[in-house]
Formats: sequence, structure tokens, C-alpha cells
Amino acid sequence: MHIEAPIDIPWKSGAWTALPVAAEESAGRLLVTAAEGSDAWRHTGYGFVHEDEHALLEDWDRGQAVEVSFIASFEAQFDQAGLMIRVDAERWIKAGVEFADGAPQVGAVVTAGKSDWSVAPVPEWAGREVTVRASRFDDAIIVRARVEEEPWRLVRLTPLDPDAVVQAGPYCCAPSRAGLTVAFTAWRLTEPDAALH
Repeated sequence: MHIEAPIDIPWKSGAWTALPVAAEESAGRLLVTAAEGSDAWRHTGYGFVHEDEHALLEDWDRGQAVEVSFIASFEAQFDQAGLMIRVDAERWIKAGVEFADGAPQVGAVVTAGKSDWSVAPVPEWAGREVTVRASRFDDAIIVRARVEEEPWRLVRLTPLDPDAVVQAGPYCCAPSRAGLTVAFTAWRLTEPDAALH
């Protein structure tokens, strides 16, 4: 499917992987309140499995890029939001901004049975609108992110079976506290990245 202009996905689309404490639409935004202790992680380093993230997912056609935008207003360890891409319980990617070690960090967790994690500090992104975009490219997924209208940054290039049936959409988690509410500002389909660079 070729997309001439971005197509907004209604907030009522898709289904939650785990219901949040609250989710309400207000002035075009989706305000999602995460449950205390919610997270997505499998095994590595910490020895536990968490699969109670709040991800609003729908089927993702490989001919489209998917974007999620949100306000990066985080203050507690591991507060996080962004884009989740999911094949099944053991194969998924979450990419976005996570508050870790005193600062917002842009990064991704790629999980194939076990999770990995990569981050880079972006303190200047605090409180601003962040967009995360994913495109399928041959046997890979390209994840990029940016704040407001600044240039896109490559976050991750990771393998994915080109025949995999995938769902994608906004997600948030609050591993260490109650009361995190994330304002999602957009969920859309756009033209996919045409190249890796």
C-alpha cells in the first residue's frame, strides 16, 4: 500500500496487551495512566519476565511505516513510552524514551526469547514531543526517533523475519511507581524509509 500523506490511526483502533489504569481521549490526545510495576522484559540480567506493558496494537502492513508521538514528561526510574512492535510474547521490540539514571534516554529493547537494551541520554528531550518511527526493510526493522521537528536519529536496525505477522502501536510502562500518565499525541502510518541511511 502506497501512502501519499500520513494517515492518522484512531485511538479506538487496536487492542491493549494489558489494560492501563485509565485511557481517555482529550483534545485529540490519548492520555494513558500506567499501572505501578508494568513493564516488558524477558530474562536478561534481571532474571525475570514482565509482560504487562500497556501497548495498544493493531496489525502492521510491511508496506507502511508506523509512527507514535508522545510528550516525554518522565521523572521516576524507568518511566517509559514509545512504539511497540510485537510478533508474539517472545518476539517484540519496544523503542522510545525511558527515564533511567536521572535523565531521559532514547533507546530500544529487542527481544527474541531474551531481551537486550540500548540507550543514549537525551536530557534536552525532557518535556518535549518525541516521535518514534519504524519501517520494515527486507529482513530488518529500522527504528528512528526525533524530538519535535529536529532531524531523525537512527535508534536501531534489527533483524525480523520478512514473513512475520506483526502488530504495532503506542505503549507505556511504569516499573517503579504509580501515577504515570503519558500524553500520546499521534499514531499514524507514513511512507516507509527507502534506505538504511
